[in-house]
Amino acid sequence: MIQLKNVTLRRGAKVVLDGVSATLNPGEHVGLVGRNGAGKSSLFALLAGHLHEDGGDFFLPSQWRMAQVAQDMPETCEAATAFVLAGDSQLATLQQRLAAAQEQGDGMAIAQLHADLHDAGAHDAVARAQTLILGLGFQPGQLDAPVNSFSGGWRMRLQLARALMAPSDLLLLDEPTNHLDLDALVWLEAWLKRYAGTLIVISHDREFLDAVTDVTLHIENAQLTRYGGNYSRFEELRAQQILLQQAAYERQQDKIAHLQSFIDRFKAKATKAKQAQSRVKQIERMEKIAPVLASADFTFTFREPANLPNPMLAITDAAFGYPAEGEAAPSIILRGVSRSVLAGQRIGILGANGQGKSTLVKTIARELQPLAGKVTEGKGLSIGYFAQQELDVLRPEENPLQHMVRLARDLGADAASSREQELRNFLGSFNFSGDMVSQAVGSMSGGEKARLVLAMIVWQRPNLLLLDEPTNHLDLATREALAMALNDFDGTVMLVSHDRALLRSVCEDFWLVGRGGVGPFDGDLDDYQRYLLEESRRLREAARSQADSAPASAPRASSAPNGREQRKASAQARQQLAEKTRPLRRELAQLDSRLAVLGQEKTQLEERLSSPLPPAEIADCGRRLKACGDEIEQLEERWLELGEAIEAIETAMTGD
Repeated sequence: MIQLKNVTLRRGAKVVLDGVSATLNPGEHVGLVGRNGAGKSSLFALLAGHLHEDGGDFFLPSQWRMAQVAQDMPETCEAATAFVLAGDSQLATLQQRLAAAQEQGDGMAIAQLHADLHDAGAHDAVARAQTLILGLGFQPGQLDAPVNSFSGGWRMRLQLARALMAPSDLLLLDEPTNHLDLDALVWLEAWLKRYAGTLIVISHDREFLDAVTDVTLHIENAQLTRYGGNYSRFEELRAQQILLQQAAYERQQDKIAHLQSFIDRFKAKATKAKQAQSRVKQIERMEKIAPVLASADFTFTFREPANLPNPMLAITDAAFGYPAEGEAAPSIILRGVSRSVLAGQRIGILGANGQGKSTLVKTIARELQPLAGKVTEGKGLSIGYFAQQELDVLRPEENPLQHMVRLARDLGADAASSREQELRNFLGSFNFSGDMVSQAVGSMSGGEKARLVLAMIVWQRPNLLLLDEPTNHLDLATREALAMALNDFDGTVMLVSHDRALLRSVCEDFWLVGRGGVGPFDGDLDDYQRYLLEESRRLREAARSQADSAPASAPRASSAPNGREQRKASAQARQQLAEKTRPLRRELAQLDSRLAVLGQEKTQLEERLSSPLPPAEIADCGRRLKACGDEIEQLEERWLELGEAIEAIETAMTGD
């Protein structure tokens, strides 16, 4: 187990942890929460061995294997699969030793190392690595692409896959969802639920924490408090604790006031002096209960738009994509798009990875032109656009005030609203006060940069907010402030986000981007997660069908086998593939049968509950329906895992 006993930890002059104690048991999944700057990353550095305690005792079993996501951006020509596979350092070491033994002709060592490699999982290592890569949103055709051919966000996904590939007893994840789409996030949740080791995760996504953690560690005022349960349970317990603390503080203050009253009345009387002195000592010995200090939560509001055109946008039979380059034809991603955006609508844009969400958003934001059809904007439409890469657009050498001055100048703002003091006051409402107004943006955290971008959008008074993953660098308090501001906004909101809590609290309508088009999605986010499961299954079947129907490649002239040998080799390959996938397919068939039975049972229970029943029967049906739903969810996750494993094995053995 991991133990901290009276641990004190400093970063420079700042005390991050002050005499804290906590125990984490093997196999626990722990969410580490606290405000930005509270000390979460410092505690991670202690766990990883990068920092050492300044006082007290810290114990982590020396035999535990640790894995965490490297924070550096990988720069390598290595293929994606090979890069992730290298995360299993034990496997890489054994393979190096085998190569050396083969070079020396050491038969005994070769035999032993083959056995060791089998025990280390070498027989399915490539399949496991590719399952991780595909699960995190990559396409089969990208498995052998060079790492440095991907953008920064996709390289960080490969770093995450590499960490998951490493056999570990302790897995440390710091904001693992920041670069993920919702479909990859759902897959990661399922993977982490099955992780058998001890997991410690920092995240500002409450639904993700609820799904993968069963213990919460809260850092506040240099203290570390353990709560049993996930994030929602932590919020309940902490609220109760705050109420109890405040009630105890008020009772103690009443008692102190009563004792002090006695002291003040009788301290001058000789007959009562002894009793008065006794009460003075009683107050001095009393362990003081601190009052609950309400933290100043960050809040902001979007300014009232100057006008609200209705409709905001009308899209008619449009095709979206990327224009032709050179002699190449235009790349059309979405066709036949006909949608209207009305004043005051709250639209969540859903879609599996690679289906065209970014293409749709960039076209509405005027960064791309429609390739066909028409996009008609309402008169006076003003778009406030927060792009995923928006933080990169900020000028690192400039400070927040310089950004606001330049924005005011570019937009031709009137002199009164663009005076320096007015801009300083406005930045202060976004927690940019004092020296922060003059601090270079390049030295700021991701959350501070995101707040600056939000401030710049608010200042422009848009009537349509187009937000593409706005929460990536925001802490929980700022996410809640954003949700409140969006709900109070008079204009229209179009939102792409993997933060399901934000989507649930803000959006009333959903658009689904998929299969080359855009349409309404009639369902909630739970229905959407089931859609993702079905879509993943459909894409795998389509890829398998395409692979089966593809013509065999011509053999090389220099080493072409005769027809009989080729047929024999093909038959052997098919047999090996069948042997490797047979147990997985057998389990898959069993899952299909069980899911069919459960689906039928669920339908029957829902029909029974729709008719009048005695209370006892209603309760029994409700319990059975919940158990049915829970089992269906678990089986669907396993179904997805098996399908990905089969696909990865087929890819690895056929080389497709």
